[in-house]
Amino acid sequence: MEDLPKGKYYVTVRGGEELEQELETLLKKRSEVAANIRTAKAFGDLSENFEYHEAKREQGFVEGRIQELKQILPSIYVISPEDVRSDCVGFGAIVSLREDTGDEWEVHIVGPLEADPMADRVSYESPLGSALIGRRSGEIVEAAVPAGELRLEIIGIRSYVV
Repeated sequence: MEDLPKGKYYVTVRGGEELEQELETLLKKRSEVAANIRTAKAFGDLSENFEYHEAKREQGFVEGRIQELKQILPSIYVISPEDVRSDCVGFGAIVSLREDTGDEWEVHIVGPLEADPMADRVSYESPLGSALIGRRSGEIVEAAVPAGELRLEIIGIRSYVV
């Protein structure tokens, strides 16, 4: 990670596309939410108008996320599959692992914006991700994860596919 620019949000090609798509979707939703507020206002007394308060809550969420994405997107640094090394674990790598039990699985090393542990997309900042960064195939890695101490053998490293 030390050879990557500082002050950036690192994302895969897919991650960058998903963030752009989310912003586009929210910008479209903005007018829908405004219409919901206008409709709810027509119901009368705003102090006890659930539809109005719910529409305003949704507007707050949408506007907040739009502003967040507008700050993040200019600072993303997209790592393409060609940039991913296969000699050691780095951002974007798909790492094949073997547990002491013999179970094998793969994790994709991504940034915090793309992390989804349930889909085996692990942030390089997480305990497992940081334990894997810089390591090579054949090495044994130990990581303190919420479920306890994890001991894994790296059995393969490859680039992701777009």
